[in-house]
Amino acid sequence: MTAPDTGPAVRKEIDGSRGRYVIETEEGTAELTVSILSPTLVIADHTSVPRALEGRGYARALLEHLLEDARRDGFRIVPLCPFVNAQRARHPEWEPLFST
Repeated sequence: MTAPDTGPAVRKEIDGSRGRYVIETEEGTAELTVSILSPTLVIADHTSVPRALEGRGYARALLEHLLEDARRDGFRIVPLCPFVNAQRARHPEWEPLFST
């Protein structure tokens, strides 16, 4: 019996008011950068996935970790990043986590 796939390992890095969610592989690094405006408001700035990693769900995995943190820590997300904003529009159930 094989273990279920838990998806790529996502690491969170915070440095003052800047941060990022990161997936590192031998093929490159995917990241979702954030700006922390306050304990209750975080801007999702930009999502970057190298071509070699496209189509594997890495951007979605990064976003899901940001959403999980927003639920747990009680902050709202400003979806400045086009990818994050497009995903927000596709998932109305996430709307309470966003500030638009």
